[in-house]
Amino acid sequence: MRRPPVFPASILTVALVAGLSGMTSPAVAADGAPVINEFSASTTGTDVEYVELLAAPATDLSGVRVLEIEGDAGGSVPAFGVVDEVISFAAPDASGRSLATLAANALENGTISLLLITGTIPAAGSDIDANDDGVIDDGLGFSVVDAVAVNDGGAGDLTYGGVALGVSYDGLPFAPGAASRIPDGTDTDLVGDWVRNDFDLAGIPGNAGTLVAGEAANTPGAANSLTAPPVGPPAGEAGCELEVVTIGSVQGSGALSPVAGSTVRIEGTVVGDFQAAGGFGGYYLQDAGDGDSATSDGIFVSAPTGTDVAVGAIVNVAGPVSESGSGGAAVELTRIDAADVEVCATGAALPDAVPLTLPASTEQREAVESMYVTLPQSLTVLEYFEYGRYGTIDVGLDRQMTPTAVFSPGSAEATALAQRNLAERITIDDGRSAQNPDPAIHPNGEAFTLENTFRGGDLVTNATGVLDYRSDTWAIQPTEGADYASVNARTATPDVGGDLTVSSFNVLNYFTTLTGPDARGANDEAEFERQQAKIVAALAEIDADVFGLIEIENNGTALAALTTALNDHLHGDVYDYIETGPIGTDVITTALIYKPASVTPVGNFALMAQDKDARWLDDYNRPGLTQTFADADGGKVTVVVNHLKSKGSDCNAVGDPDTGDGAGNCNITRTQAAAALSDWLATDPTGQGAGHELIIGDLNSYDKEAPIAELLAGGFTDLLAQYQGENAYSYVFDGQLGYLDYALAGPALAGDVTGAAAWHINADEPSLIDYDMSFKAPAQDALFAPDPYRSSDHDPVIVGLDLTPPDTIPPTLTVTADPAFLFPPNGKTRTVTLTVDAADERGEVTVRLLSAAASGNKKAIVRQLTDRSFSVKAVVGAKYTFTYEAKDAAGNTATATDTVSVEPTPRRLLAYICQIVERTAGSICR
Repeated sequence: MRRPPVFPASILTVALVAGLSGMTSPAVAADGAPVINEFSASTTGTDVEYVELLAAPATDLSGVRVLEIEGDAGGSVPAFGVVDEVISFAAPDASGRSLATLAANALENGTISLLLITGTIPAAGSDIDANDDGVIDDGLGFSVVDAVAVNDGGAGDLTYGGVALGVSYDGLPFAPGAASRIPDGTDTDLVGDWVRNDFDLAGIPGNAGTLVAGEAANTPGAANSLTAPPVGPPAGEAGCELEVVTIGSVQGSGALSPVAGSTVRIEGTVVGDFQAAGGFGGYYLQDAGDGDSATSDGIFVSAPTGTDVAVGAIVNVAGPVSESGSGGAAVELTRIDAADVEVCATGAALPDAVPLTLPASTEQREAVESMYVTLPQSLTVLEYFEYGRYGTIDVGLDRQMTPTAVFSPGSAEATALAQRNLAERITIDDGRSAQNPDPAIHPNGEAFTLENTFRGGDLVTNATGVLDYRSDTWAIQPTEGADYASVNARTATPDVGGDLTVSSFNVLNYFTTLTGPDARGANDEAEFERQQAKIVAALAEIDADVFGLIEIENNGTALAALTTALNDHLHGDVYDYIETGPIGTDVITTALIYKPASVTPVGNFALMAQDKDARWLDDYNRPGLTQTFADADGGKVTVVVNHLKSKGSDCNAVGDPDTGDGAGNCNITRTQAAAALSDWLATDPTGQGAGHELIIGDLNSYDKEAPIAELLAGGFTDLLAQYQGENAYSYVFDGQLGYLDYALAGPALAGDVTGAAAWHINADEPSLIDYDMSFKAPAQDALFAPDPYRSSDHDPVIVGLDLTPPDTIPPTLTVTADPAFLFPPNGKTRTVTLTVDAADERGEVTVRLLSAAASGNKKAIVRQLTDRSFSVKAVVGAKYTFTYEAKDAAGNTATATDTVSVEPTPRRLLAYICQIVERTAGSICR
């Protein structure tokens, strides 16, 4: 076989790009089978021990082991043939080497045999020579592929299966502690294949050694050499004529490079150039590959200064290998810090972009890290929160739901959905490391403008560039624009029906106080004007009769300022507000504004607070502002505006941490608050009738979480779930949909609801178009319009109502006695039965007897038998009068009376009969 060039131990060499002149192939064994290429068992000082195999670069070594076999005859009981060590190996690198580094004293210093085997692997401590005859027993199930032994000359010592390097085998009067095949892979089954290594560690970095003629250097993981250091080009020198390693051997098949810390030389085509100012200070090289689909053929070259390259250049690079990431993370970006660069050619055709399809595991992404890839699927825009600042968007197979908006926190289903969401998404970056870059780049590759914008749910296809891993994120660094389709266009205000609308609106820290330690929201007057303009535009467009506001400054004046601004926009005193002054302990609070022309506040407002129920913690939840409103017909709704404790900050002080089930921080705090709110509302705190409540606001809980379960158990109806279904949303967090903003109707109000919907003016819009001017370049500040879009980060929820007016109509009531008269007047006791018919157009009616009276004869007596039957006496002239009352649910009443008289003569009887007939058949008695 050809003897490979000899290089320093710090240089790993193998061909990189097929067809480039001056390149050589990696060293392999003569017959292509794996061989033991170098070993070390005994050295000066603490033993440096290892076994190195040499094989074809893509050889699968998972079924290969090296057995250390005991051969010493010393001791009271010889241990011939005992397996002292079983050594496994990783896949070979691009040079065909696989190194197993061993602990000191793993290999014995006496007589040992090293057997390279395949097949059944014996356990350590087993005996492969039961009769101690120096021959491996039959039937053990393994085959010896290669073997080498050391015999220290002890009397009766045995070796197994291959050449034995004994005392003076090479003329030196002691057995070798280590040896190398010279040249690499030489295998003639003779001791001449092997040259003992320098016992004093020549070749091992940091050791001068005492290498003399006839000895080899110690070169674990590198080409075997008779010199120390090995002869070759200086470490870190690039050159188009010099041998290189494959990029795949540098990347390795695992998460981290197997040669991190070593200096390597590679060569490849520039598939992505990000050297320019604001970029990554480097470029991506890709070679023709090593034939192993598990190893990436691309790598990032960090070259913030020095040779400028361009896409399509063929570049030879030498430098140390390192990992860029979060410092010891499971996944990091493998890179080469360019120490020397030589451009070998320019204008080369790029390799075909490798299709990367979702879902993709971490291992699948690792296999194409830093390679030229394309995302051929039509992918949905998921996340864009960091688009303005970092230029990133996330895309996935379809819009993704927050797991606890679909399944119970901590459930197997929620966990599985979270994992599936990760596998089915990826980031598209902009190839720049600078924050708030100008211009922002649209996924289609053009500059982002108010006319060339995008929304969550839109589609991106054929995104093409380099896949890398930065800031714990797998991202495509685009080298061209993608195909983009707008499929989630802006819509008009949802039609929720009804003749009255109520809306929640999160005003995202609307503060009139612009400075000071508690100031939030706008940083200055210019930002405040922009913020206010967007909020006002949205409120005016929604045109609700009642707005519940969340995240407004708790200073008693911000609410008045916003109401004034809205009225100025509408050119009239259209809205008024419920004057509460500062309420609660937080710097933000809840508030109510309303149209006096549509509704009238009834009674005083009430506050759900800790003084009503100890489960409601004032220092964590904003007050539940509660006010009853009546429409022009007197119909009533009690609006309850809430903002429960967020998931983001902890509640450790009250023993309520994030348990990791997906519900976030403070889940118990919110759950107890929801239970307290439900119980309090059942007491009718505004005195206008329990059950007519509409709970709105930010409950900071997704709909499968415990706080919402508490409210549903209290009889409230989740209107977004009812009218929008399982995939309703008002908020996007980490690219996942769900709703934290609610409209929950009490049992007496649910029938008056005509519709409910979230208006997606915020959650689907990139924050780049909001009012905030922090960090933005002037061109980005100009991406502003005084319209409703991105006026907040939460979507408003709108509810339509047809309120049932108060019931002022009394029920109908008729009372009929049987018999209608009594004859003959014989003084006997008779029974009179009353039929009472009562009805009301709104439901149930209660009926009661007001009186049963006797008159006309002092002997007339009436006695009640049941609610509808009475005992009377048939005495001459007696008259019995029965009066009933009917009452409906609203308290309206009606009364009705019927009488029974005792007739003294037949003439009177005939007259009475005529009256009855006249009522039914007309006048026939006159």
